[in-house]
Amino acid sequence: MAADQTLGQTSEPSITNAEFARRIVKESLEQLSQQLEAGNSAQLTSYLAAMSRFRAYSISNLFLIMAQRPDATRVAGFHTWKSMGRTVKRGEKGIFIFAPIRFKSKPQDEKSEQDDDAAPVLRFRIVHVFDISQTEGKALPEFAQVQGDASEELERLEAAVRAVGVTLEYSDDLGGAFGMSAGGRIVLLKGLASAERFSVLVHEWAHEMLHKVEPSERPDRAVRELEAEAVAFVVCSAAGLETGTAAADYIRLYDGDKEKLAASLDRIQKTACAIIEAVTDDRKISASRAAAQKSSGHLR
Repeated sequence: MAADQTLGQTSEPSITNAEFARRIVKESLEQLSQQLEAGNSAQLTSYLAAMSRFRAYSISNLFLIMAQRPDATRVAGFHTWKSMGRTVKRGEKGIFIFAPIRFKSKPQDEKSEQDDDAAPVLRFRIVHVFDISQTEGKALPEFAQVQGDASEELERLEAAVRAVGVTLEYSDDLGGAFGMSAGGRIVLLKGLASAERFSVLVHEWAHEMLHKVEPSERPDRAVRELEAEAVAFVVCSAAGLETGTAAADYIRLYDGDKEKLAASLDRIQKTACAIIEAVTDDRKISASRAAAQKSSGHLR
């Protein structure tokens, strides 16, 4: 992308921020709609297939895992890791958990011996699992991420968030999440690359703007995530970041589709326009840039 093709750069002839925002929102949402209509990307399909092999553990087993290996992130059995092209490193000690086993109780008398409907007995045995850090081999499929350098845009975005009274904090651990919002407070995971940090912050700010309302007025979680991620997609496109299928993949994780996107279009457009205008430091945007983007059919 040329130097004058990022938010905040100007040249003549020019259009206002509001005009640019409306144009870029319209084109970006058309692109996102097309991605959703196309179905799961190959990257999302691979990611979901890999994640399906990691079973959900009971709360008791989660406590056991955390007690033995507090830094564990993804755990699985020896054979599960092997099926994914990874092997347990020599000398690694397994994390023990309890696995259920079911069997029929031994008959106590003749009557029970003829009773084929006897309820199975549940017992538990100790099995061992290993964290991904204890394994080596083929890399696991990754969820699509926003790419690019958003250093300058990120500074303006953080300033804009704080300017409206939202507290911005950073944490070493958010329980697997990249960000969270809690009514006037946004917390981001430390260590994110500038592009991903920019995207996550826009997503969480969109939640603050759209969804901090009375419970009776709040849409369900699937709609909330669709709206916030669609806003992030638009603003990231305006910032010249490489969005790829990251937004569409995220939305589809919550069963979002083209029709649901259309139903929230007005809310998404207004919120994205407001953030784009807030992040843009100058009051005008290059008209030649907007025209070039429109003719190319995409925003990058």
